[in-house]
Amino acid sequence: MDKRTRYIVVDTAVLPEIFSKVLEVKKLVAEKTERSFSSACKRIGISRSAFYKYRDCVFAYDDKMTQQIVNISVTLRDQVGVLSNVLTTLYGMHANILTLNQNIPVDGVAQVSLSLKMGEGMANPIAITRAISELHGVVDVRLLSGE
Repeated sequence: MDKRTRYIVVDTAVLPEIFSKVLEVKKLVAEKTERSFSSACKRIGISRSAFYKYRDCVFAYDDKMTQQIVNISVTLRDQVGVLSNVLTTLYGMHANILTLNQNIPVDGVAQVSLSLKMGEGMANPIAITRAISELHGVVDVRLLSGE
């Protein structure tokens, strides 16, 4: 048998419950809801040995093929509240901001790069760029990648 690692996607409904519980434990610790794997195992109701047996082999499937990441470049005036207004607008449009990088202002403007994860209920990228471009203090908005 080939020793390469292979991954398969399986509906959790047909898997033993332990796999879902291992994912829950990992999530609790990642979110800092629990301080340790031990306390998270207690809370979820599995033994530490079962958790440690599967923790490096069980991962949540994040459907990368159905996700869309949009990259936007925004030039903002160096004025109080301009970036805050952009973020508030994105929040209102249900945007999930993955990254935000702002350069130091030069000549009264600052470049801001945003990566947004498109999802259900989120406005389309064209509507997002249009809404941002209409904000006070926004000099330029460019959709770098995405649909």
